[in-house]
Amino acid sequence: MFFLMQGDYVWLDLKTGREFVVPVGAVVKLCDSGQIQVLDDEGREHWIFPQNATNIKPMHPTSIHGVEDMIRLGDLNEAGILRNLLIRYNEHVIYTYTGSILVAVNPYQLLPIYTPDQIRLYTNRKIGEMPPHIFAIADNCYFNMQRNNKDQCCIISGESGAGKTESTKLILQFLAAISGQHSWIEQQVLEATPILEAFGNAKTIRNDNSSRFGKYIDIHFNKRGAIEGAKIEQYLLEKSRVCRQAADERNYHIFYCMLKGMGPEMKAKLGLGLARDYCYLTAGNCTECDGRDDLADYSSILSAMKVLMFSETENVEISKLLAAILHMGNLRFEARTYDNLDACVVVRSPDLVTAASLMEVEPKDVMVCLTTRTLITRGESVTTPLSVEQGLDVRDAFVKGIYGRLFVWIVDKINAAIYRPPSCESSVIRRSIGLLDIFGFENFIVNSFEQLCINFANENLQQFFVRHVFKLEQEEYNLEDINWQHIEFTDNQEALDMIANKPMNIISLIDEESKFPKGTDATMLYKLNSQHKLNTNYIPPKNSYETQFGIQHFAGVVHYESRGFLEKNRDSLHTDIIQLVHSSKNKFIKQIFQADVAMGVETRKRSPTLSSQFKRSLEMLMRTLSVCQPFFVRCIKPNEFKKPLLFDRELCIRQLRYSGMMETIRIRRAGYPIRYSFAEFVDRYRVLMPGIKPAHIQDDLKGTCQQIVSARLGKQEDWQIGKTKIFLKDHHDMQLEIERDKAITDKVILIQKSVRGLKARSNFRRLRSAVVCIQKVWRGYRSRKNYQIMKSGFIRLQAVCRSRKYYRSYRITRCRITLIQARCRGFLIRQTFWRRLRAVLTLQAYTRGMIARRLCQRLRAEHQRRLEAERQRLAEEEQLRNQMTVRRAKAEADRKHQERLFQLAQQQEERDREEKEEARRKKELLDQMEREKEQPVDHSDMVDRMFGFLGDSGPLPNQDGQAPAGFEDLEQTPRGEEAEEEMLNEAPPLPDEEEEDLSEYKFSKFAATYFQGLSTHTYIRRPLKQPLLFHEDEGDQLAALAVWITVLRFMGDLPEPKCQIVINDGSEKIPVMTKIYETLGKRTYKRELQELQVEEEVRRSIDSQKRNSVRHKLVSLTLKRKSKITEEVTRRLTEGVDYGLQGNSMLEDRPTSNLEKLHFIIGNGILRPTEETSLLTASTCCPPSPGRSTTSW
Repeated sequence: MFFLMQGDYVWLDLKTGREFVVPVGAVVKLCDSGQIQVLDDEGREHWIFPQNATNIKPMHPTSIHGVEDMIRLGDLNEAGILRNLLIRYNEHVIYTYTGSILVAVNPYQLLPIYTPDQIRLYTNRKIGEMPPHIFAIADNCYFNMQRNNKDQCCIISGESGAGKTESTKLILQFLAAISGQHSWIEQQVLEATPILEAFGNAKTIRNDNSSRFGKYIDIHFNKRGAIEGAKIEQYLLEKSRVCRQAADERNYHIFYCMLKGMGPEMKAKLGLGLARDYCYLTAGNCTECDGRDDLADYSSILSAMKVLMFSETENVEISKLLAAILHMGNLRFEARTYDNLDACVVVRSPDLVTAASLMEVEPKDVMVCLTTRTLITRGESVTTPLSVEQGLDVRDAFVKGIYGRLFVWIVDKINAAIYRPPSCESSVIRRSIGLLDIFGFENFIVNSFEQLCINFANENLQQFFVRHVFKLEQEEYNLEDINWQHIEFTDNQEALDMIANKPMNIISLIDEESKFPKGTDATMLYKLNSQHKLNTNYIPPKNSYETQFGIQHFAGVVHYESRGFLEKNRDSLHTDIIQLVHSSKNKFIKQIFQADVAMGVETRKRSPTLSSQFKRSLEMLMRTLSVCQPFFVRCIKPNEFKKPLLFDRELCIRQLRYSGMMETIRIRRAGYPIRYSFAEFVDRYRVLMPGIKPAHIQDDLKGTCQQIVSARLGKQEDWQIGKTKIFLKDHHDMQLEIERDKAITDKVILIQKSVRGLKARSNFRRLRSAVVCIQKVWRGYRSRKNYQIMKSGFIRLQAVCRSRKYYRSYRITRCRITLIQARCRGFLIRQTFWRRLRAVLTLQAYTRGMIARRLCQRLRAEHQRRLEAERQRLAEEEQLRNQMTVRRAKAEADRKHQERLFQLAQQQEERDREEKEEARRKKELLDQMEREKEQPVDHSDMVDRMFGFLGDSGPLPNQDGQAPAGFEDLEQTPRGEEAEEEMLNEAPPLPDEEEEDLSEYKFSKFAATYFQGLSTHTYIRRPLKQPLLFHEDEGDQLAALAVWITVLRFMGDLPEPKCQIVINDGSEKIPVMTKIYETLGKRTYKRELQELQVEEEVRRSIDSQKRNSVRHKLVSLTLKRKSKITEEVTRRLTEGVDYGLQGNSMLEDRPTSNLEKLHFIIGNGILRPTEETSLLTASTCCPPSPGRSTTSW
């Protein structure tokens, strides 16, 4: 029981029962009226009866006005911590210490506490000397690095919107200011921030400048403490934001800055307009952001790129890729159906052409890449169409791949400018300060794979914080036998083991399922449940229909939606996209996709999954942090509305509780944050006690430490000495440092006085010796100068004499050399002339001989033809003498002889013309063949050239279209003058042989002679009952039936088989030729043939009973009026003639492509010699009809 007076401060426990409600501070306004009136910190009044005053407790004086270091709080509880932050926040004081840990509350406004004057105030100051500030943490990082010669790191954590990014920029600004050099590299390090924010930050519902990636900036310092370089590591960029955003959120800043700040000429070149014109920028219905000037930001980005050595060409290429992404987002897809398969097409639009031109690829290649997928199995490529949803997914994956690789390239480009690798020759070890700005803990309504990775990183950072603050503290106290009260703390090691450390952890199971081609999100969830359902940190789904699983994190339970986990984890691009990039003429896009193109060439390599990459990067980060001395900055978000001076108590207490701040304050207050080994303490503070020797020559270091600390701090102070170390409080270290600085200052003044006297005496001696030396040197100089004048005169005289002598010798030698050159050149020219003359004479001789031999052969042939004509003249004259007089017979024979001679002359001229034409045609054919060799082979074009004549239906049967190349002579019969010309060009027949009559060799006669059963030469559109030709082997008979059915399917007269249940056993990936090889030599087809015959008999009996049925009438209707048949009639006819398809093991029970059918038909003809005649017969019996679709040819 305690008494209250007006103006007293109390704790008021409202007992609402909510999880994150703690007692609130209040001041007593009235206590004399029988009731107690209190006014809490939020301005609400409460009336309490004295008998019910159990929920009121007095407040410690340290909690009334707040303290700078929460270790000094008397009310060591969550309510005291929260009220301390609230009081300081309302006074525009956003920073508070917890020992060396800084708590920063986001003010959501600009405060005048980051000026150059503030930087000077906090330079070279201990924590506690000045009010809490982010500059104090940066200053201690810098001077601890120099003092202890050890790497430092500053871990900035907190939820999204808590101010982590701004804190990182302030630390960078401070380090650049105090390094003292103000060099170009410092400016480059600072200018990297605007570029990374433009490409990696975006407006969210929680933060107007939210970092959608994590980064670790490692700043390198030389031995003088100046910045000499930096290196940036990026983690897990949120690539999905490029394609979609939540309500009231924006895409990445760079898109809006580019559209606002780019010049009209450049925008017209890239085809850009306003932000509202692009689907990728309007998904969240928010294109403007209050407080951001996109136009000014774009200018800052361009200037920063110039500082970081981005060339003008690279800036243009980056803008082209960003514009291509926006145009790709405006592409529209329409659904189609091809061969009973869902497909889609890209609607032609200016955006498609613009995007393709910016990426320097063909628009048709972009359309094919977005609407089809090519699978390569055993050297064969199979192309399958994509549905509209799949097409959109491929487009989004392509866009995310471009932006993600562009972001990685930009980070590498920045590192190339600011990173200076250490010199191998230098023996000085370079020190660094690392700044970790990584995403905070996330728990949304729908949490996906990205949230799992983010929360996994925060689990590791929390474990690092716990290990540093709690575990290491208590373990070291126990090892040193320090009097210490053990404090329980929350350890999340079990959650880390379940997620990533122990065998069969969650990440390994996700990776394993991602590597399986048949792995799905459902199978992954099943494995997670079966492996971790007994783990207390794992929350399985309530039933088999739910797709969510939960994990107990250090900050609470988070439920993850498993749909899409594997696709996001694979993070791979299809081969078609890689091929599209490879075909681009743009060198920049090839450069950013260089690793993917190399991976695509090496088909056996599999790209690492996103979780394995992130886990490996996180492990490297944790190893880096473990070797550094850490400083922690805990950022707190005061409200969800991004408004200043609005403090949400429940939100803040949740962040404090999850960050372990309560345990931190307790252990820091009760513990000893400052500790030194005995040798370090003696070497550092022996200046405080005269006569103490250095540590390496002392035997009793512990006693020396106790002597120093007792003399300077007193025996009653709270310090302890362990086995190997001495433990101090924060204020002890500050007191010792102040006294040490004073003692060193005194010693320094004494040393300076002595050194200055020594320096003055040394300077006098040096001046006197310098004067003597100058006199000596001047005398020597004058003597040497006179000597040099005399020497130069003699040298000049010698030079003139020698030059005259050498000039005469040179003239003589030059004349001799000129004469020799003239003789040699004449000899070589004459030798070359005679060699060429002999070669020309040889060529002429051979050429004349060849011409003479050809002329001789031609004259001999002419002579033979004239002798033959003379013999014919004499024979005719002899014959005509019996019919007329000798004179008339001779005249008639001469006339016919002259006609024959004239005809021979004409034939000779015709042959000459034909030879010239043949030579010209051969030359053109060779040129055409050379051109065709250089062109790539396209299977589709080849099939179209071979069978494209089937597409044009002619007026006569069996003459549909134009014959393929090489078969034109079979298409038409020469008539008239063309026939006569062909007859003239052909060689004359032998006179003694009779021409063979080919009219008897007709296909109808061949069919009537050799076809089995009732088959005729006419074409039928149904499966055969038996092969057309006789085959002894049962396998050949079954193959013949299978070939006929495949031909009917290929021609479109028989539908594809309906595949109701798809069993993915891998058989569809086996090449057609392999399947045909497997059927060779089998002798098990007799039973199948018998089954087919039995089914034929059963069908005949059923058909005889249903002769007058509806189907028979429909068939009759079909035969009479074929052009007006309906779809129902076609379906019934198809069902009626499907009897021959059952039982044939050589046929595929799934729809096949036209290329597979063509392989099957030609493969049987190649591998089964007895099938060649059947195939020729089938091709003769299958002419395309006018109504048949022949696009497959």
